[in-house]
This record gives sequence, C-alpha cells and structure tokens, in this order.
Amino acid sequence: MTAAWITAAAGAILALVYQAWLNRPESALRSGLKTAPLALFALAALLAGAPWGLALGLGLGALGDYALSRRGDAMFQLGLGSFALAHVAYAIVFVGIEGRLPLLDLNAARWLGLAALVVMAHSTVVWLLPFARGMQRPVAAYVAIITLMGIAALHLPAAYWLTMVGAGLFVVSDLLLAVRLFRMEEHSPAARAASHAVWPLYWLGQGLILAGIGFA
Repeated sequence: MTAAWITAAAGAILALVYQAWLNRPESALRSGLKTAPLALFALAALLAGAPWGLALGLGLGALGDYALSRRGDAMFQLGLGSFALAHVAYAIVFVGIEGRLPLLDLNAARWLGLAALVVMAHSTVVWLLPFARGMQRPVAAYVAIITLMGIAALHLPAAYWLTMVGAGLFVVSDLLLAVRLFRMEEHSPAARAASHAVWPLYWLGQGLILAGIGFA
C-alpha cells in the first residue's frame, strides 16, 4: 500500500506542476506533464489492488488527457471517446460495489444530486448541443454517459463518500470544459480562466475516486 500512496502522491505533485503549463504552446513536454498524473493514478490503483475497472478508467483518463493536449479533430474525438469509456468503467465499478443503495432509499441530498444531474443533462439541449459544431451526436452520447456515471455514484454506500465527491467534481469539470470548448473564444481571458479551473477540479475528482475505492 505504501508504494501505491507514493505513486498517487507523485501523480498529484505532477498535476500541480502542470497547472503552470496550462496555457503554454503545444509541446511534447506539456503533453507528458498532462498525461502523467492520471497514468500514475492508474498505476497506484493497480498497486493498491483496486478493482480493475478503476485502473482502466484512470488509464483511459490519461489517454484522454494526452489526446486533448494535441490539436486536431481526430485527437479531440479520441479524447472524447477515452473519457466516455472512463465514465463507463467507473459506472461498472460503482454498480459492482456491495451495499449499494436502492433508488427508494436515497436521502434528500442524494435526491437533490440526482435532480441536478437530470436537469444538467436536459439543459444541454439548449446551451451546448446547438454549439457543438457538427459533433452533436457524440457530445449528446457523452452527456448521457456522464449522467449515468453520476447516478451510479449517488447510489454508493456512505463509506464511499470520497468517491461520490470525486465523481461530482469530475462532472463539474466536464461541464466547465464543455463551456470553454464550445461557448468561449479559444484564446480569450475567460477561456484561460476556465482552463485554470477545469484542471484542478478534474484531477482532484479523479484522485478522490481513486482514494475512495483504491485506498478504502
């Protein structure tokens, strides 16, 4: 377990280092710094003996990070697909955890979270999909997948609260990223500010998912 903690801590340190490189031009070093944190989180999950789906989801996140660090529609589509599969992997892990709550046993906070996810998913028809620049179908599919992942997280036992918080941060980071990509000018001050907010929400969310399950 010590090796797993050290590996995860190294990933967190590199995530902090990458924060200073967010708005730098595309380069091999920048791509490497962006890819390394989730790759190390995936390795930490394996070292901790976590469910294989958790390590797979984190590894897919690393692949998605690399793809989104490069330019071009093909790399964007690779990133979108990688993150969609990561959400599927997480949802499978969440559903496989014993002691999950049945739908009718959700408390008020969980019902509120469920309502927020449903409203978020439906609202994208207005503020996101019309601006998806010919990618309406894959973006709509991604929204559906991340919503299902969030719903699966809301049904986890209370002992997995870190994972639930992490899943929530992951959803929020994706929403903010969608706004930056499709509703903001690429090099505008607002887009740069959004990038600096997306990254910590994203890697902290992934780290909490890892901590809540891999180090439970």
